[in-house]
Amino acid sequence: MPKLSVIVPFHNVQEYASDTLRSLANNAEPTTEFILVDDCSTDATSGILDSWQHTLPGARLIRNEQNLGIARSRNVGIDAATGDYLTFLDGDDWYAPGYLRRLVAAIEELGCDFVRTDHVVSTGNKRVLRRPPAPREGAVLHPRDVIAPPDAETMVDYPFVWAGIYRRGLFADGAMRFATGLRTAEDRLWVWHLHLRAESFAVVGLLGVFYRRGVATSLTQIKDERQLDFMPAFDTLLDDLAADREAERFLPKAVRTYCAILAFHLANAEGYEEAVAARLRQQGAEALHRMPQQVLDTTLAELDTKRAERLRRLRGARKAA
Repeated sequence: MPKLSVIVPFHNVQEYASDTLRSLANNAEPTTEFILVDDCSTDATSGILDSWQHTLPGARLIRNEQNLGIARSRNVGIDAATGDYLTFLDGDDWYAPGYLRRLVAAIEELGCDFVRTDHVVSTGNKRVLRRPPAPREGAVLHPRDVIAPPDAETMVDYPFVWAGIYRRGLFADGAMRFATGLRTAEDRLWVWHLHLRAESFAVVGLLGVFYRRGVATSLTQIKDERQLDFMPAFDTLLDDLAADREAERFLPKAVRTYCAILAFHLANAEGYEEAVAARLRQQGAEALHRMPQQVLDTTLAELDTKRAERLRRLRGARKAA
């Protein structure tokens, strides 16, 4: 049985797929399996995967019969994985040589449920290091203890699921699957669930995963209705937290993050299609009224003036309507 399963969905990334696959080959070990999920690519990606599947040690190629999206494709990979540990990579990103060996060594040495790592953001020739906002490195912590406070950047604000490694037991009995109704923001909801459900984790200063930013086909670059999926993602989170034993502890953080993301999208609404911008304002107003109102009042009182006023106007417009 493999020690590590690496789940890599691909969809129309012909310009980058070979670099990604080459980086996997530079990390191949007898105890590592690479689960390559072709999410019904319509460009040359499928052919590139065909050419690599028999030369990449430990490769298993799965083809989706229709385009399922990143969340379902990752779930397909999770269901197929047989390793003791799982990790993820996107089809246009890459690893440094030997990174996965060091990643497995880190979680085995620490003996925790999951480990999060640094990553490097690659924009053209520019490289920027991003570190997880953890209170300590190399120490085993409880995942719930790094969710709050609401006014600080915490581990649930580091939604890069590929910057980490996860014990297989977290996924048992269908747990820790990505929400299939979300086309964006699925990582944010997943990371919250991870911190609410796991028992132990650590952060290590390990470099080796590179995130390619500014790819034209990336959903972060697309200004259509898919960008609004942060609202159902956070609605789901608020429903989950309302039933959580520590709802009072975590709802302020969730509401503040929800408000911050909504304010960001409102400030950039001119960049969206007109119909999408209208939906953003309408659904955003409705979202404000679904939030726990006392927590929302406190949040708006603590936000900076510009964002708070923008959200108050939207909230007031919904009341007037």
